[in-house]
Amino acid sequence: MAMTTERLQSVSSVLAETDARLKVGQSAGATLWLTGFGALDKALSGGFRSGELVLLGGAQGLGKTTFALQVMLNLVATGHSAVYFSFDHDNHSLIERLIVMEAAEIAGAAGVPLKSVREAFEARYRREPTIEGRLADTEGGVEAVEALREHGKRLHLHRSKSSDTDVAAMREVILQIQQDRGQLPFVVVDTIQKVHFDGPALLSGDDRVALVVEALKDLTLELAVPILAIVAGGSTTSKRMRIQDLRGSPTVAIPADVVLILNEKLDAVTRHHLVYNPVSAERFRNWVVMSIEKNRNGVDKVNLEFQKAFKQARFEPDGRQVEEELIDERIFPE
Repeated sequence: MAMTTERLQSVSSVLAETDARLKVGQSAGATLWLTGFGALDKALSGGFRSGELVLLGGAQGLGKTTFALQVMLNLVATGHSAVYFSFDHDNHSLIERLIVMEAAEIAGAAGVPLKSVREAFEARYRREPTIEGRLADTEGGVEAVEALREHGKRLHLHRSKSSDTDVAAMREVILQIQQDRGQLPFVVVDTIQKVHFDGPALLSGDDRVALVVEALKDLTLELAVPILAIVAGGSTTSKRMRIQDLRGSPTVAIPADVVLILNEKLDAVTRHHLVYNPVSAERFRNWVVMSIEKNRNGVDKVNLEFQKAFKQARFEPDGRQVEEELIDERIFPE
């Protein structure tokens, strides 16, 4: 009971606390964390907010991990800290992607591709003892590694395990980073379905996912940081995945503040765009649609599109709103 009553606060005391923060030049509202994707930041009225839980869903291979890593890299390049709880990827594969993303920022489309970085990491016969040495003949590769050695001090990778990494363990890691770096990190969880959860054996998988989401939401509020959590998609009745298709739905999305869903543009547009304009249909293959299906602090039902640049393990950050009509699964059942 004592822990519960300690969280009780009168409106007068909240106002007094707000005045105290404003007097010393501190923000009394939510802190904004720019994603680096201009169209998304604009649609979200400035980016992700402290205390927000953001769910990112979509089918396998659409770039959910790519998007999360790119947001992290954008944030640490602007002075933030970040931590990536990875249940599905080893640290070296993530480092390879980060190098390629950084090289693209430095050298543009000519930056070293992911294939070349992977070959440099994997080749045992090369005599060069450093990553820079192995990337010496590439565009932007050396500069990318040097940049990561610098601001990579603020970017943390946690090799998470379903056997022991629960939300409480994540909290300890986050607080340790705060102690070491002097600031709370932006948090990515990849993926929610893999987060450890101790509960009754009779709980279904969907129920466990929903409880993990609730615990993550509690954590965002306690620590006042945004958490971007990747959630796998379940079965869908149409080619276009929607919020109700997330695994653990319908309860999984209730605690979330923002829900983003990725779809292939080719799958998301209505059929008349494909039948009457085959040239556009081919172009659609190079784009993904990111739908803001829920936004507790602003507008939702916004559909943005971003061009794939997967050879460089990234999306082109200059997105835009989708002009074409998109599938409504109630009208176009499969």
